[in-house]
Amino acid sequence: MEFIIVCSRGFPSIKTVIKPGVLIAAALLASCSSTPPKSLVTPLPSVAKPAIPAKPAQNQEPVRGVWLATVSRLDWPPLSSVNVSNNALRITQQQKALTDKLDKLKNLGINTVFFQVKPDGTALWSSKILPWSDVMTGRIGQDPGYDPLKFMLDEAHKRGMKVHAWLNPYRVSVNTKPSTVAELNQTLSQHPASVYVLHRDWIRTAGDRFVLDPGIPEVRDWITSIVAEVVAQYPVDGVQFDDYFYSESPGSLLDDNLTFRKYGQGYRTKADWRRHNTQALIEQVSRTIKQLKPGVEFGVSPAGVWRNVSHDPAGSQTSGAAAYDEAYADTRLWVQQGLLDYIAPQLYWPFSRQAARYDVLANWWANVVKPTHTRLYIGIALYKVGEPSKNEPDWLVNGGVPELKKQLDMNESVPQINGTILFREDFLNQPQTRQAVSYLQSRWGSH
Repeated sequence: MEFIIVCSRGFPSIKTVIKPGVLIAAALLASCSSTPPKSLVTPLPSVAKPAIPAKPAQNQEPVRGVWLATVSRLDWPPLSSVNVSNNALRITQQQKALTDKLDKLKNLGINTVFFQVKPDGTALWSSKILPWSDVMTGRIGQDPGYDPLKFMLDEAHKRGMKVHAWLNPYRVSVNTKPSTVAELNQTLSQHPASVYVLHRDWIRTAGDRFVLDPGIPEVRDWITSIVAEVVAQYPVDGVQFDDYFYSESPGSLLDDNLTFRKYGQGYRTKADWRRHNTQALIEQVSRTIKQLKPGVEFGVSPAGVWRNVSHDPAGSQTSGAAAYDEAYADTRLWVQQGLLDYIAPQLYWPFSRQAARYDVLANWWANVVKPTHTRLYIGIALYKVGEPSKNEPDWLVNGGVPELKKQLDMNESVPQINGTILFREDFLNQPQTRQAVSYLQSRWGSH
């Protein structure tokens, strides 16, 4: 017998999906659907009593992390490995590529890898809920012949490095091409099949991708069950969601009018209802992880700006795209409520970028976490280092080293900042970052 928790009108019920034992604890998870919040503009700093106090880490060394992306094979696995016809050779190539990367990261002083195990509606682990990711073999649902998450955990832990399972919660595909639709439809005969064919009513188009509708309670329960599967079955050190909650583009908005009509009663605006939906997912996932394995960290890496001061007196002196208003993610509230063990805002700008100055945002986030137990890791833009930019010329000065040094100096001097994460791994191997990597080696690495 296999089962999964699904909430209906706030009450748990059972449906088939996961192994016995995996979700018995999750059956007791405290949150299914929350009552509508009174919210609207977030009040000034009255810090809410932590709902789930995150335990302060005892003598934890600062995180020196890197994001390792698998979506579209950005960092791994190498495309050349997917094109080989011999399975054994493909596996050897993929595993060697990963261990080579881990050796280099270890040598560079990286102690934590944020490994993208759910790039879309597929998995890089042996899942009962999601089909195997096509990034491994070129075909959705094809068993790669080994378990990439298990391999990563074994190899990283052997080297004394931590691994956080990085999941994109709502993305189902990276495009909406007819060939993608055909491939998703072909999974119908597989076990498990894609959510695209199993729950067509959950699927929307937004940002020119297929995504899940965050306003449907069963969608949030389904995502929670995926997290529960990873946490229960693998010795991950943490779980991280990226910044794609409601993810739209101006020409490709998410049409959730019918969902809003069904579930949005009692909300003054659709925006408030959308923020409630994102909040409900974070609460549910946070409680489920703590129920299953309290030692596993839960974090989010949101867009760097929560809100601009022009929209909210509690916001930052910036004028950038804001998570609260554009992704419908009240990231500051999650910190105040103790729902996260850490937050890793993406501060992908130099000190001189007036619209979103690095130091302004780093200090703003330091003040947000100060009265809480949530740790603050700063995501920095390795991908911009050494690249010409009209608006951000600093990344090109002396190979980007002076800007990088300023950012790392600040991260180490502000007591509330507990680490740095580089976006992303493959940029450590590019010619334009060579000087910056040498600098990182001298600052963090083994000598």
